[in-house]
Amino acid sequence: MPNNDRPAPAVRTGRVARAAPLVALTGRTAGEAVVSALRRRRGNASDQASRERAAQRYAESLGRSRGVLMKAGQILSFVSLGSLVDGGRQSVYQAALARLQDDAPPMDPDVAAGVVAAELGAPPGEVFAHFEPEPLAAASIGQVHAARTHDGRDVVVKVQYPGVDEAIRADLANAELLATFFQLVRGLLPDLGRTDARSLAREVTMRIGEEIDYRAEAANQQAFADAYAGHPFIRVPNVLPDLSTGRVLTSERSTGMRWAAAQSAPQELKDRWGEAIYRFTLGSLRRMAVFNADPHPGNYLFHDDGTVTFLDFGCVKHFSPEQVDWMRRAVQAAIDGDGELVLKLYADQGFVDPADSPTPAGILEWARESLAPVLEPQPFRYTTEYAGRLVDLEFSPRGPRAETVQKLILPGEYLALTRIDLGMTAVLGTLGASSAWAGIREELDLDAPPSTPYGELEAAWRERVSR
Repeated sequence: MPNNDRPAPAVRTGRVARAAPLVALTGRTAGEAVVSALRRRRGNASDQASRERAAQRYAESLGRSRGVLMKAGQILSFVSLGSLVDGGRQSVYQAALARLQDDAPPMDPDVAAGVVAAELGAPPGEVFAHFEPEPLAAASIGQVHAARTHDGRDVVVKVQYPGVDEAIRADLANAELLATFFQLVRGLLPDLGRTDARSLAREVTMRIGEEIDYRAEAANQQAFADAYAGHPFIRVPNVLPDLSTGRVLTSERSTGMRWAAAQSAPQELKDRWGEAIYRFTLGSLRRMAVFNADPHPGNYLFHDDGTVTFLDFGCVKHFSPEQVDWMRRAVQAAIDGDGELVLKLYADQGFVDPADSPTPAGILEWARESLAPVLEPQPFRYTTEYAGRLVDLEFSPRGPRAETVQKLILPGEYLALTRIDLGMTAVLGTLGASSAWAGIREELDLDAPPSTPYGELEAAWRERVSR
């Protein structure tokens, strides 16, 4: 984690104080706001410098806010908005907000030690054989410290910020904050068809609210660790339950390349990492009916042998077997070119109003846009250009699919699908990952034979664990 000499200030829990950073982001009269800045045409060099300074201020404000506000900044920091926002203007704010992915102001070491003592019954120097007072990373809910157990295991200890649970609960009940959040969503993604931004915000706050109790995160993480134990290229650290509580989470320590360092790796290695991320994301959804719904790059560690370690399971979305079956059927119908069935399936899940729905041909064309990686000639290479184009084609009310987009409704419970799709596409696009994605999809949905070397490794592993 980059050095940051400023200790984290106390978490503010007042209603107006908690809303202030988002008010600054969306208000047009309280200084230059993110939304108005994104809408402005690019000016001269001094205008650009002014925007950069404003973006840094907004990132710092969100970073100090913790909780829902900072998480909102993280969500915005790694989503390509395509032509909805000019790339030159978008990059200024994303560069500043990117610091929120894994670099936030830490709390004072004595404060962190106090949380550990209160939760585990003794100071960290007694609970652990060694506890590093300076954090490895600080994020929206808590920060992570390196430690060693008395039996010699290297671990990481996530310590929740004092008062952050109260602050998040205040956020979720704060009408002023939610109103400005809606305004921010509408400002960045105007004309979201007929989607109710409030239902989307409710889903976001539900997912964030689940992060307050580290026991839920520990259960999620261990479920993934158990499901992928011994996997050839997917790693999930185990949790140490005896050293974990509602505000302290201890798990095995993993080391590896962070996102920035991974960018300079050979392309062949990036391709393998990309396939690992793809198989973990879609494989978990198809086989476990669950996925980690926080796809920003700070949650990955990359290894020279092509494996990827997946971190941070505070935001996990569970689906019913019926919903997963619907996803498989909808994808297959789109691949088969059956517009009538695609329209029916989407209507069944509340994506369209039967009284004023898109045409079968229109919704088929729209649905197939996100399936380009499995429909186009294989192997397909993800690019940042494709990630941006996908937003235009899937969401822009002024883009090529505008007539269909304007008639779509995004149910809140499916927001995580959109977020993981756009987030994973952005990650794979930045990696420039290439693979036989169509074959991988058939492995997952149709139980087809392995289509890549990683597929062969995974099939052999599944054969071993099923014995």
